Amino acid sequence: MSFPLAVVFLIGLCVGSFLNAVIYRLPRRESFITGRSRCPLCGHTLAWYDLLPLLSFLILLGRCRYCRAVISPRYPLIELLTGALFALLYLSFGLTAAFVKYAFFAAFLIVVSMIDLEHYIVPDRLVTAGLAGGILLGVLSRDRGLFSALLGAGVAAGFLLLVALLSKGGMGGGDIKLAFVTGLFLGWPLGPLGIFLGSCLAGITGVFLLALRLKGRKDPIPFGPFIAMGSLLSLLWGDELLAWYFRHLNW
Repeated sequence: MSFPLAVVFLIGLCVGSFLNAVIYRLPRRESFITGRSRCPLCGHTLAWYDLLPLLSFLILLGRCRYCRAVISPRYPLIELLTGALFALLYLSFGLTAAFVKYAFFAAFLIVVSMIDLEHYIVPDRLVTAGLAGGILLGVLSRDRGLFSALLGAGVAAGFLLLVALLSKGGMGGGDIKLAFVTGLFLGWPLGPLGIFLGSCLAGITGVFLLALRLKGRKDPIPFGPFIAMGSLLSLLWGDELLAWYFRHLNW
């Protein structure tokens, strides 16, 4: 591993630690900018050495230093995931404005996914932050044109809006807003491709959950995580997937 790649990975771990705070506090209407982190069970304020990304979890053997309650493995997994995504984005874009744009996008998707998984909501505050970040970073990076960004956002959100109308409420408004944000970041055609890939992943997962009787036909399944997975796949390998598809289509 090269030194710049290692640094980017470590930065990703630290960002992942911050994302954990956002994921926990935002749905509870707590500030994730001010205030000290605390154990969610005993309420003890955590010291700086309790919050070292990944290391603290390993040193404490996955337990709170003060009450010995088990710490959710979600915390180190989010840190590792963020570090890994930052590393992949660095390998794809280098240390460029595009890297900053898509690192923000990846962090945004992680937060949205985890909140949607736990609370079945896509908070408007997050959507607003995503829109602002997409516009500002899009202007600074200039890797997607304005027309491409608007077309990608419109088609991605329009597809889910059509699904919502045809299914009479089968698709939440938060998912439609999230699709618009992802389309704004990825542009055309990667934005709609991300929604398509996410829909495929959601369909496959739904079939397995029904077959294993872990979900009923009327049980809700959060779609945000699938939009996130599809969008990241499209961002990292979408051009290759489209090239492969059109190459085989000519057969």
